[in-house]
Amino acid sequence: MQTNLAPEFKGTIDGQAAEAILRKCVHCGFCTATCPTYLLLGDELDSPRGRIYLMKQVLEGAPVTRSTQLHLDRCLTCRNCETTCPSGVEYGHLVDIGRQIVEERVQRPLGERLLRGALKEGLTSPLFGPAMKLGQLVRPLLPAALKAKVPARSGARAHQWPQREHARKVLMLLGCVQPAMAPNINSATARVLDAAGIQTLVADGAGCCGALRTHLNDRDGGLADMRRNIDAWWPLVQGLTSQGRVEAIVMNASGCGVTVKDYGHALAHDPDYADKARAVSSLTRDLSELLPDLVPLLKPKLRGIKAQRLAFHPPCTLQHGQQLRGGVQMHLGELGFDVVLAASESHLCCGSAGTYSVLQPVLAKQLRDRKLAQLTALDAQVLISANIGCIQHLQTGTTTPVKHWVEVLDEALA
Repeated sequence: MQTNLAPEFKGTIDGQAAEAILRKCVHCGFCTATCPTYLLLGDELDSPRGRIYLMKQVLEGAPVTRSTQLHLDRCLTCRNCETTCPSGVEYGHLVDIGRQIVEERVQRPLGERLLRGALKEGLTSPLFGPAMKLGQLVRPLLPAALKAKVPARSGARAHQWPQREHARKVLMLLGCVQPAMAPNINSATARVLDAAGIQTLVADGAGCCGALRTHLNDRDGGLADMRRNIDAWWPLVQGLTSQGRVEAIVMNASGCGVTVKDYGHALAHDPDYADKARAVSSLTRDLSELLPDLVPLLKPKLRGIKAQRLAFHPPCTLQHGQQLRGGVQMHLGELGFDVVLAASESHLCCGSAGTYSVLQPVLAKQLRDRKLAQLTALDAQVLISANIGCIQHLQTGTTTPVKHWVEVLDEALA
């Protein structure tokens, strides 16, 4: 796609990056067939190709409108289009650039600004945990819409962390909302790795991976989160502490994993962090990527596999963002679990997409219900996924338990 950048974007980092991405697009339209919002709305401007046209116009100097902002807002950033695209268009990077430019030129209504500010600061605040505990105490009294966002309190096992030391060590990011909303995911991860002879370490100074602020168009805030995490992890990455060097940085939330794997790209032009960011990205692994190594170590220790069917929803950040497909089903199957995938539409987003379910509740609910219809047809006793956002969002629409796959594995080991 030929692009003639406006003078204000020529020679800039964003302009050059966007132009390189746009030139790969041959506007074939394959992406429209797998775009969740296009399938729901049927509007070309709510498809990847349509949004690319809008961003191209902005970069060429066309007036930036509220309509452009709304169409970009409705994008889930699921990156399904990247999996489909035969030309290798890096749509995820392009939409980050486009949204940032539009955000700087179109002022949002006050209500939107307040909500987005509350999400950015509230979900990453140290006060989020205490607030969630308070919400859980009064959960029966909450209105249905708010109650759906507050999960029930976790049991005591959710806070049981293994104490053994091992020669093999990995570093794990706890996440910003996961410790408060689903603490058992982190502790289950640590227990499963412990059973395989791997010790899980946590850097106290690490926090949100940066995705939350970045996807709310606060690029500077997102980059600050990334730099803070790199600073917190670097001593363990380099083996500068008494705990020794870690062999990987493990992510049990695929939304965090896809972001940390992209640190090298995000900080490529930061002379102080570029090399460190690339090292961190190259060391980062989704938890499922450890399964080939874990299977032979854990198989002799499994005693409590229940005779139940598990329906797996692969998050977009896993199958499209990280391009990891099939591993969870295959390796859990090798361990003896009955794991099934929806016969159709397993590639589509469930509608969670970080804060999307809060900012675009109508579309998010439609996508959730569409996803649950496919999963319910599998007659499974438990739904499993690999990202806290998907798990919480799906659970609001079903009474069937929704868990992280590592929790099911942890239960079988226990």
